[in-house]
Amino acid sequence: MTVGVLALQGSFNEHIAALRRLGVQGVEIRKADQLLTVSSLIIPGGESTTMAKLAEYHNLFPALREFVKTGKPVWGTCAGLIFLADRAVGQKEGGQELVGGLDCTVHRNYFGSQIQSFEADISVPQLTSKEGGPETFRGVFIRAPAVLDVGPDVEVLADYPVPSNKVLYSSSTVQIQEEDALPETRVIVAVKQRNLLATAFHPELTADTRWHSYFIKMTKELEQGASSSSSSTIVSVGETSLGPEQAKPDLPIFQ
Repeated sequence: MTVGVLALQGSFNEHIAALRRLGVQGVEIRKADQLLTVSSLIIPGGESTTMAKLAEYHNLFPALREFVKTGKPVWGTCAGLIFLADRAVGQKEGGQELVGGLDCTVHRNYFGSQIQSFEADISVPQLTSKEGGPETFRGVFIRAPAVLDVGPDVEVLADYPVPSNKVLYSSSTVQIQEEDALPETRVIVAVKQRNLLATAFHPELTADTRWHSYFIKMTKELEQGASSSSSSTIVSVGETSLGPEQAKPDLPIFQ
């Protein structure tokens, strides 16, 4: 298995190092034709606007969208989450181009500016059930986005508590005071939809490789599912056209 890591800007080296610790080869992706050589893709954290401008400059967006549409696994961390979202708010003037595919609305820099970056333990029951280990994961949030809403096919894997008086506008996050405000609410920070995985935090900046292991297993499961579906379609077509009594099992079809 070879995992591509989009290497335009951001923490792509850290992702490749995490994959290496798991015995998986990670390769840097900077050109569209390089996507043909990998089975899955990680879009790392970084400065999302800069990454989008570089991707546009290298004409990568059509190839990235095609990669998503073909059903190959893609994992976006932080800025990568913004890339994969169908909808984004809180962007700079003029916005930025998105790859899309993930049915959600994401708020860029939801938690604030660089000086408001933080680390926190987040509950990750689905990750723990698959990968074992602690029931929490140390999330590194650096000018992090957050998911505001998701479609019916999106599975929420983790959320995080925030003050209930955090009100969102299209260009910023501001605080208001309300006498009857609840102590806190929860905002989504990790999601999955079919072949797409996204986290608002940076697992590659920790020593805990469970999210990388989760993505690798997700890739293998999707590949096996695609292979089984393809095989069953071929058999079904053969039986329909020839009839069961006319099938010739001695033919070396895909053996």
